[in-house]
Amino acid sequence: MDFTLQSLADTAIAFAILFAVFLPLERLFPAQKTRVFRAEWGIDLCFFLGQYLLWTAPVVAALVFVNRYAAELPLQGVRAFVAAQPFWLQFVGVILISDVCIYWGHRFSHTNKFLWRFHRVHHTAPHVDWLAAHREHPFDNLYTRLIENLPLILLGFPLEALAGFAMFRGLWAIYIHSNVTLMPGPLRFVLGGPRLHHWHHAQSDDAGVNFANLSPLMDLAFGTYHDPGRMPESYGIHEDIAHGYVAQMIEPLLPAALLSRNPPAPSESVQA
Repeated sequence: MDFTLQSLADTAIAFAILFAVFLPLERLFPAQKTRVFRAEWGIDLCFFLGQYLLWTAPVVAALVFVNRYAAELPLQGVRAFVAAQPFWLQFVGVILISDVCIYWGHRFSHTNKFLWRFHRVHHTAPHVDWLAAHREHPFDNLYTRLIENLPLILLGFPLEALAGFAMFRGLWAIYIHSNVTLMPGPLRFVLGGPRLHHWHHAQSDDAGVNFANLSPLMDLAFGTYHDPGRMPESYGIHEDIAHGYVAQMIEPLLPAALLSRNPPAPSESVQA
């Protein structure tokens, strides 16, 4: 946990840049008519601050630890083969492998009872926008980062390159959560966009859809693609659960017997 003046300054700068970029977009091309300081804006701000000030460093440390010991595994032949490939092919491999891992890891977090306890925190947001993208339990964040990076690390892709791509994925994640109607036109089947991910957060009977992060090709391949051509009317989950920041940090860690609000039995229909 680093509370240095530099980390506080970096967090303030990051917030200012994202605010300056996404607020005008959400005002000019709104998917839903909402106030800037809408309900639970303060809670989502706490999640933003928590990610930047508390939880990013442990995740990076975990990836560095995995990378350090991955070289000791008997995978030298595979790693040498990957290293010998041209950059463009490595780049394509990074995208495809990480997309496959993210899709199935994300889908599994909706069907596994233990993982859903943490992942459902992300789905409690009653409004989906650039700031709500940061509503994520740190264990869920660690799980996602490991899922998308572990195979790439084992295959020998350099951690520096993965870090750069992870930064792009982070910005893309904020974009697809943003409250905007902008879509990439004919490329929507390759790059997706906010409308697809908003349906993943919709409080509706359309369940288990749009699990992909960057490209919806996996959703198209496995029958989870959903795009009715409009934005959903409401977001969140049907469960009556606590929405406070501290409560959402603690509740997933407690035994179900101690909770008055228990997570539902997971299934492909667990969707928010």
